[in-house]
Amino acid sequence: MYPNDTKPIRVLIVDDSPVFCSLLRRLLSGDPNIEIIGMASDPMEAKDLIIAHKPDVITLDVEMPLMDGITFLKRLMSQRPTPVVMISSYTHENSLRTLEALDAGAVDFVAKPSPDAQVDLEDLGREVGMKLKAAAQVRMRPLIVPRTQMAEPATPKSTPGTASSAPKRIIAIGGSTGAPKAIQDILTALPAGNYGIVIAQHMPPRFTHTFAKRLDAMLPLDASEAKTGDRVRTGRVLVAPGGCHMEVQRDAKGYSVRIHDGPPVKHQRPSVDVLFRSVAAAAGPNAIGVLLTGMGDDGGEGLLALRQAGAVTIAQDEASSVVFGMPKAAIDLNAAQVVVPLSEIPSVILANLVTES
Repeated sequence: MYPNDTKPIRVLIVDDSPVFCSLLRRLLSGDPNIEIIGMASDPMEAKDLIIAHKPDVITLDVEMPLMDGITFLKRLMSQRPTPVVMISSYTHENSLRTLEALDAGAVDFVAKPSPDAQVDLEDLGREVGMKLKAAAQVRMRPLIVPRTQMAEPATPKSTPGTASSAPKRIIAIGGSTGAPKAIQDILTALPAGNYGIVIAQHMPPRFTHTFAKRLDAMLPLDASEAKTGDRVRTGRVLVAPGGCHMEVQRDAKGYSVRIHDGPPVKHQRPSVDVLFRSVAAAAGPNAIGVLLTGMGDDGGEGLLALRQAGAVTIAQDEASSVVFGMPKAAIDLNAAQVVVPLSEIPSVILANLVTES
């Protein structure tokens, strides 16, 4: 299951805060499957420890002295690729840099609690431990993901909002570990069409807002973090806000979303299952469901609901997944009609879009 099957995962903590380093060590010390092999306060010290101890996984602070975490990450990935879990504080700037780190090869991230925040340390330790264990299973590989059909780069941004722009199809996408970059790859490869897109990505508050803004900047589509009452329209991408569920509803004018803070589903909020089930009920055969790389089993039952409602259902294959947990759960349920590499998902979506006049 882990790098050496019987040996614990060897973890190097890289953070310039002695207090947070000590907290991480304390939170993880009770897990027999994790061994802290060292702590470094800056990238230069980390480099020496990496060479000496060859850790299985590294936790890396976004903000570091001497060299920022992103620059160090890029050098690490080019010289000695190692699974990395980023540690980031809840600020807009750091959430943006964290997404850049995921693009640069980081496997996942953990939001660092502010000093005055009321945090359940047991939950934090569980989250960090789960992400370290998932990262240890990742096969490090080149970061270039081939793209199939690229959208025209000069396409002007669409302007959703008219009554006639209710989409004929809804593309519902869900993912977790490794999925932010996968979502970017898919959406940049899709040309304009008569469809709206809804996304549930496992991320905490603020990070989903930054993720949506980043998509908006790179796509000809209009992307935003969703609010209750937002319409699902042609040319629009709605991202479920961190800490909330998003559901799609049908009415006389088409589709809208409802945001709520119901209980976590499979430990997740937003939950992919919640989104997919709502899309199955609202759109049925007019939907396409896409379940991407991620830890855990969220999304499998929702994808099955989509398939049973007549939707096209797609799961990312194991070879191209950073973590195969979520797609595997769907495949085990026979929820996925199509299982393909990430690079082929855009062409499968295009082949199944109805192009009615």
